[in-house]
Amino acid sequence: MATLPHSDLLKLKRWNTPTIYNGWEAITQHDRTRGFFNLEQTSDYMPEMGPMIGYAVTVRIRPSDGRIPKENPNAWSAYREYVAGVEGPKIMVVQDQDKPEMVGSFWGEVNSNVHRSLGCVGTITDGAIRDVDEMKNAGFKALARSTCVGHAYSWPEVWGVEVEAFGCKVSPGNLIHADKHGFMIIPPDDQAQLLDAVLFMDNNECNTIIDAARRPEGSTTEKFLKTLNDASAEFGKAVREKFGSKGEW
Repeated sequence: MATLPHSDLLKLKRWNTPTIYNGWEAITQHDRTRGFFNLEQTSDYMPEMGPMIGYAVTVRIRPSDGRIPKENPNAWSAYREYVAGVEGPKIMVVQDQDKPEMVGSFWGEVNSNVHRSLGCVGTITDGAIRDVDEMKNAGFKALARSTCVGHAYSWPEVWGVEVEAFGCKVSPGNLIHADKHGFMIIPPDDQAQLLDAVLFMDNNECNTIIDAARRPEGSTTEKFLKTLNDASAEFGKAVREKFGSKGEW
């Protein structure tokens, strides 16, 4: 599992996920249109907690199937050993195989407190959560599909495997950044350059296009559009000079 210094994770956590994407697209050789972020709508039930960043730990559940706890009564113990054995910070990514039906929730007051104690900062669950206020009190952030009232047979069925959440495949160890906009996976070969790219792209926006967009009072439309076009060209030139990007800006 590729890892960044904890100090870099803290710095990346200061930015929202779209800003992280802006830095990533400037440096990556990967497809910028899919494969590394959610394609379906997520709901952030703790937006006031801000972004979260961590390494993926994964589990699949099927709350509608009462056979799972009977067939593997020791699943919770083995699953918790798996979660505890991974270095944090961690984000628990859950594939609910009952989707689109929300039969039961894997998350509530108890499970969020347990996972927080095991080093998880939050969850991305393609299913439901409950006990939202209690989860907030535990300091456990959740991006989820919906809420529900019960847990049914929310038992860990298989863990430490590739899962799919909101149209995005997630593997154990993937570095994830998430907030109220959604989530994205940062590929290992882009991680070392990411923080520098994020800072550069944000400064570049502020120094060029955003600055120009603050239209001076009394400026004519013609003059303003020229200023804006010049600023856009300056923005693109700075990106190409910094990263060697061709034609995207």
